[in-house]
Amino acid sequence: MTDQDELVPVGKISGTHGIKGLLKVYSYSGNIQSLQSAATVYLKDKNGRLSKHVIKSVAAHAGGFILGLDDYADINQVLPLNGSELYVKLSQLPAPDKDEYYWRDLIGLAVFTDLGASLGTLVDIFETGSSDIYVVRGASKEYLIPAIADVISVVDIPGKKMIITPLDGLLDL
Repeated sequence: MTDQDELVPVGKISGTHGIKGLLKVYSYSGNIQSLQSAATVYLKDKNGRLSKHVIKSVAAHAGGFILGLDDYADINQVLPLNGSELYVKLSQLPAPDKDEYYWRDLIGLAVFTDLGASLGTLVDIFETGSSDIYVVRGASKEYLIPAIADVISVVDIPGKKMIITPLDGLLDL
């Protein structure tokens, strides 16, 4: 599989919606364009089996999405899909804008302050509504770093590092 064929997790099926075979999707990014730009998705069931599906419809709904798949028109057909993880091919995703990054590219970056102090590795990201929060795990401490322009100075994906300018008190928490 080439890099462009690589499957990227974009969400998880969290239930059904109505009786016409629609699925509720918990999105890992909150970005509806990641599904709207794809023609197909891959579902990985609880046993790790992958299946390819053609997208019929995608709509935003209550902080997630409602997904319709071709060949599924009844709630009883989609019930077994609940809990499956949702993937798209990297090549189907829209290119990120300048100063935007896919979470998958940020996880694993080494994080340093602008004075050269090593804070650790970016291990997780979560959304708060106003901005994402980067979870950076060091040898003895974990830091919660807001993903805002005043804090994030440099993101160097090829160099696998991030440099931050911490706000007063940020690293004391």
